[in-house]
Amino acid sequence: MGAGPYRDERGRLASLGSLLGFALAGFVFGLGVLVLLDVVLAALGVSRFGRANGWLAIVLPVWLLTEEFRAWRGQPGRVVVALVGVALAVALGILANAIAGDLAPLARGASGAAVAIAAYSLVWYYGIRWMARP
Repeated sequence: MGAGPYRDERGRLASLGSLLGFALAGFVFGLGVLVLLDVVLAALGVSRFGRANGWLAIVLPVWLLTEEFRAWRGQPGRVVVALVGVALAVALGILANAIAGDLAPLARGASGAAVAIAAYSLVWYYGIRWMARP
């Protein structure tokens, strides 16, 4: 990983827009794959459409955010920021999932995952930079 238009010289995502943009793009891609898989399983009669767990769409964003965590290696407090971010993301994601209670599992999980990604990204971006301030 090197510097580029979206990353600094240490491989860290350079802006909140880049972090949220790439995380949400990964979510949309993962959700698309999940919907396609759900359509195929429904067409084969294995299950009804919408029964897949929408939380699975979080796989690519978690990978991205893990790489972002690694890019901040050596920064005091990064584990604390990550743990606070995970706790808040999980809590808000579960709340969003509960609010969407009447929807199919695919939609409920996807809403929870989207909220969790956004929450963690905001906590991480601002929290790690606050910890790194001189």
